[in-house]
Amino acid sequence: MIHLSQLPPLALYVHFPWCERKCPYCDFNSHQPHGAVPEAAYVDALLADLGQDLPRMWGRAVQSVFIGGGTPSLLSAEAVDRLLSGLRALLALSPLAEITLEANPGSAERARFAEYRAAGINRLSIGVQSFHDESLQRLGRIHDRRAAIAAAEAAHAAGFDNLNLDLMFALPGQTPAMASEDLATAIDLAPAHLSWYQLTLEPNTAFHAAPPVLPDDDQAWLMQQAGQAQLAAAGYARYEISAYAREGRRCAHNLNYWRFGDYLGIGAGAHAKLSDGAQQRITRLAKRRGPQDYLDTAGTPACVQSERTLRRDELGLEFMMNALRLTEGVEAGLFAAHTGLPLATLEAPLREAESRGLLHWTVDRLRASERGLQYLDDLLGLFVAAAEGHP
Repeated sequence: MIHLSQLPPLALYVHFPWCERKCPYCDFNSHQPHGAVPEAAYVDALLADLGQDLPRMWGRAVQSVFIGGGTPSLLSAEAVDRLLSGLRALLALSPLAEITLEANPGSAERARFAEYRAAGINRLSIGVQSFHDESLQRLGRIHDRRAAIAAAEAAHAAGFDNLNLDLMFALPGQTPAMASEDLATAIDLAPAHLSWYQLTLEPNTAFHAAPPVLPDDDQAWLMQQAGQAQLAAAGYARYEISAYAREGRRCAHNLNYWRFGDYLGIGAGAHAKLSDGAQQRITRLAKRRGPQDYLDTAGTPACVQSERTLRRDELGLEFMMNALRLTEGVEAGLFAAHTGLPLATLEAPLREAESRGLLHWTVDRLRASERGLQYLDDLLGLFVAAAEGHP
């Protein structure tokens, strides 16, 4: 039995499942459309899906919205406006809510940025990945350096003062100098936020089936160390494993994930995590992944592909898998507030992590050490073992 004395903040994730072309490194639920994207039908489905989910979160305010994909910037400005209007009609959406839309640097998407801003999008996240044409070609991207720079400039011109650029490092054929040049170009474009992360070969991707030659671990570590210093010198503070922000520009939506907050998910393959104070349980659910299956079932109970209540032994692990990614960690009291369990349930792995120099644990705060952030898999492995009942 857990005891939730209060419910955590609530966010909304909206998934758009189509891309112009599937990237070989991407393991997200994204699909190349056969013909035109059925955007009107899809917005109808999203709003019907949300309507079906409303009883799960009556009376709760939504603090942030994240429209991800896929490539949601394939949506017309009219479709985004209709979606946001529908969300506002159905939800208690905070007037200060951060509302993010992911975008690609294509020319058609750039032309819509000002209209997205007028519709109510106040944070734009552009998937740049690299500013080197050869790297972009190896990654299967359909834009080039000039388009990436033009997209960032167009976002600023459209009034987006809260702009994120996504970049990767340790790319096929990339040298430390190339990685540094990518960051320098990004910094010159003055985004408020940078997501900078290492390319990994994920299962069920083209790169996993036919792996490219990547920089070795030593080179990747050199890139990471040099890049972190470069970002810090430019005023971007690292607040999560792969997230760097100017003062006051941390991503509120992702912070809610990392602090084990609640989120509702609508769209093909969208996931949700919801706390229920009346039933004293925390539930995870997922919607149907296939775009056509989703369109056919949205707004009905059949749209939910899976739903389960988290076990006590899973809650501690899931909390730590998120919270320990944050460089400043979390308040110790947040564990009980967001899991409904006393922190003492994790005393054994916490003490073991502390003894190995992977964790700083005080009465007030839990935080991975610098060594713990570097060897995060080892740190989290202690909580995995505890959840599985191993010493």
